[in-house]
Amino acid sequence: MGALMVSSARLSVPQLREAFDGRVIAPDDSGYDAARAVFYGGYDRRPAVIVRPLNADEVARVVSLAAETGVELAVRSGGHSVAGHSSVDGGIVLDLSYLRAIDIDAPGRTAWAEPGLTAGEYTEAVGIHGLVTGFGDTGSVGIGGITLGGGVGFLARKYGLTIDDLLAADIVTADGRLLRVDAEHYPDLFWAIRGGGGNFGVATRFQFRLHEVPSVVGGVLMLPATADVIESFIALADAAPDELSTIANVMPAPPMPFVPEEFHGQLIIMAFICYAGDTAAGERAVAQFRALAKPLADMVQPGPYTRMYLPEEEGYHPIAASRTMYVDGVDERSATSIVEHLESSDAMMRVTQLRVLGGAVGRVPNDATAYAHRDSRIMANVAALCQNTGEVAERMRWVDSLATSIQRGDTGAYVGFLGDEAPERVRDAYPGATWERLTAVKAKYDPTNLFRLNQNVAPVPA
Repeated sequence: MGALMVSSARLSVPQLREAFDGRVIAPDDSGYDAARAVFYGGYDRRPAVIVRPLNADEVARVVSLAAETGVELAVRSGGHSVAGHSSVDGGIVLDLSYLRAIDIDAPGRTAWAEPGLTAGEYTEAVGIHGLVTGFGDTGSVGIGGITLGGGVGFLARKYGLTIDDLLAADIVTADGRLLRVDAEHYPDLFWAIRGGGGNFGVATRFQFRLHEVPSVVGGVLMLPATADVIESFIALADAAPDELSTIANVMPAPPMPFVPEEFHGQLIIMAFICYAGDTAAGERAVAQFRALAKPLADMVQPGPYTRMYLPEEEGYHPIAASRTMYVDGVDERSATSIVEHLESSDAMMRVTQLRVLGGAVGRVPNDATAYAHRDSRIMANVAALCQNTGEVAERMRWVDSLATSIQRGDTGAYVGFLGDEAPERVRDAYPGATWERLTAVKAKYDPTNLFRLNQNVAPVPA
């Protein structure tokens, strides 16, 4: 590694190109702007260099280089960090996009997958065998970040979080070692990476459990968003069998092809519904939601799970003011506040997203993983899209007002949806003894806080 160093504060791009067979992008290269772009707009960070390793050994070399030179290190899987942690000013971006191997053991119901894959790509690959692992609700998200944060998606109530199907992982730690971690090997680190984010190393491979789900009853159901319909929807979702998971987006109807033009701009519930079980039972369960009000659009039908990921607009980089939280329930007062706040805003797009949890998520003990919100009933996310960064502060005041009006009891936060917020919010993601346990694991595996571009847990020796 010494040959790659120029000084304690500088990198030699020519030496890096030679060491990594040209898989290095610097500010003067034609592809630099595209390579440094992240999913969320409003971040214009300019790394000194972007390196794209091909394997775990090369990842370890980049990690060691950052440690030796003192240059800040950002780790990028899919680039969807809400806080913009996928890039860095003046540092190294370790871009994992070339680590895309997947090895599926269909009879054994497991798969090894690398973090350069997106959730959609992984789902397509295992779906050929009628198998699934649950990730989030967006196909373009990299499997690295969403797995380390927890993973709350369309199969949460049936099969739990993504980390509940994580069997093992290969992790490059701050000292450049490559460790295979699981329940028996480095169990403290295995506990920490299941919800603790990228604080403890770079994951170069994951082993996931697979579930046999040849088809689901799923898709988008769009209903008019009155306070009564919102409250009733959440009550139905909470009482539904574990096979049914929902994500309800209360928002103005977007001008999408499947939305009738006369409803554009009207308040709707754009609900993602997924029933992973018997088709006839799924149709009966979905019928209760259809009966809440006359659907404005209904795309829920039997089909492969891969259909749950909607097509995405290429080059879409939203700038958002947002807040994530858990709530104990959505009563008439909360539902009315959601409607009133959404109607009062003139943001080009605003949304309150409600994910009813429970089921398999809640059957795991709170201290079994670093995700410590197993008792939380509903995850709520409030967001307003902005036309530019100068608008964020104004929109954030609206977001905070709505969030405050619906929060009841639960003070936690999901680390995967945290933005660039105060350190206290990171503590909300890791309440009580979880925080102390994480800081001790951090001190053991990353005592200098090399991996700090994340929702950071600083090292504190036990």
